[in-house]
Amino acid sequence: EVQLVESGGGLVQAGGSLRLSCAASGFTFDDYAIGWFRQAPGKEREGVSCISTSDGSTDYADSVKGRFTISRDNAKNTVYLQMNSLKPEDTAIYYCAVNSASYYCSGYVPSEYEYWGQGTQVTVSS
Repeated sequence: EVQLVESGGGLVQAGGSLRLSCAASGFTFDDYAIGWFRQAPGKEREGVSCISTSDGSTDYADSVKGRFTISRDNAKNTVYLQMNSLKPEDTAIYYCAVNSASYYCSGYVPSEYEYWGQGTQVTVSS
């Protein structure tokens, strides 16, 4: 059974940092693209960043480039999202998800990501 468990969310002031973790199990970790998405109240789910656990290639949404860094530890079956210089507009529930049909990042269409975690809340106060 595929499981994704996010952690690391919380309340932080604008300009602060958080590191999210996505612990994965139930599949061969180094074969897929894993993405981070977020959803704010009243808004659609949007892609934030993606990493290929195969070759480590990464991708970022324009809104987070230069502030967020995605990484993976294949030995721990875990993907991280380091979030710096946080802004109030980063407030959302953050989800990690697995694109089981692709080794590499190829966009952020939610329906292309087969498995999802339960999400972790990130709140940035102004």
